[in-house]
Amino acid sequence: MSAGKAVIGQSGGPTAVINRSLVGFIKEGLKDNFDEILGARHGLEGMLSEDFVDLASLSESQLYGIGKTPAAALGSVRKKPTEGDIEKLISIFEKQNIRNFYYIGGNDSAETAHLIKEGAESANYDMKAFHIPKTVDNDLLETDHCPGYGSAARFVAHGFQGDDADTRSLKGIKINILMGRHAGWLTAASTLGKSTEEDGPHLVYVPEKTFNLESFVKEVKEVYESLGRCLVAVSEGVHDDKGEYFLQTYANNAGSGLAGKKDSHGNIQLSGSGALGDTLANIISENIESARVRADTFGYLQRSFLADISEVDADEAERVGQHAVVASKTENSGSIILKRQLSDKYYCEVGLVELEKVAKNTKVMPKDFLDENKPYVTNEFFEYAMPLTGGIEPKTQIFV
Repeated sequence: MSAGKAVIGQSGGPTAVINRSLVGFIKEGLKDNFDEILGARHGLEGMLSEDFVDLASLSESQLYGIGKTPAAALGSVRKKPTEGDIEKLISIFEKQNIRNFYYIGGNDSAETAHLIKEGAESANYDMKAFHIPKTVDNDLLETDHCPGYGSAARFVAHGFQGDDADTRSLKGIKINILMGRHAGWLTAASTLGKSTEEDGPHLVYVPEKTFNLESFVKEVKEVYESLGRCLVAVSEGVHDDKGEYFLQTYANNAGSGLAGKKDSHGNIQLSGSGALGDTLANIISENIESARVRADTFGYLQRSFLADISEVDADEAERVGQHAVVASKTENSGSIILKRQLSDKYYCEVGLVELEKVAKNTKVMPKDFLDENKPYVTNEFFEYAMPLTGGIEPKTQIFV
């Protein structure tokens, strides 16, 4: 029986190394595994409109160029398939003899792969379905970490190194907002470029802990009075003890007009609007007289920054793409994971788990990565995250 065609798509927020997973998949797939290898433009949307690219015809130089390019070479999408979408998709797959489905993305993409797998089973259509992990949020269950996180963490660490030098040079308070609605992995990465205790960030606020405004002001003031400056890292998803986003509750209580600003999914805008950083900066300005206070929102800059790609991250991204093909020789479905090995030198094996174990849910930072007594991280986090970045060079010494 023919192995049939394979189709692959990219989904969700892009990363600096998502295309290395695509290249790894193509290279492995060319080893006589499939009748054809099709790439869908903009993921599920391209599959539903039969907008395919012949990936098997790409030259070695083209594959090399794609692997060096950040963000989604095929185009990405945020789309959850309806029952009608799945019926149409299975019909297209049957017509095209597509028997192998692969999707590169986060937990929503794992859910999509799971739904399509179930749809094929319901239709009695013999098809394999695999999820290839990626996300700068680093919040997928089962895997040690996610391809894309190491490069984004490297960018964040370098950004904070520069900001720390800036606030030393022209003293003041700087607040940076990082991605992470439910988990603080990227915000915690802001600490990875520190060389000394006095280096910033001095305070780190993540969704895993309740955010209290009075404590925030007090803690910033204490650092500022001690050092004459303060660099702060804040996750976009910081919330109160009821689980409500700070920006939303503050806007409602203050009548500031921010509460009505929502994104296309009906969620209040967090880092995307810049409102959280501006709000916190205004509050600090009102409470710390004469302080120079500024705020930035890193936003999409964290995801696909070409100059800060971690080679460790890029290599692992390619390996998970390869393993999806290898796994499909013996298994019918699953999500690819990275399994850290206990050894003197950092290394991860590649494995496979059931799709339903990864779909939808979020992995937050474990308690032992977070300092119990202050808004900060522990040495356990440094040991976990630093190898993924490929290493962060200590910044040049200055006189102040």
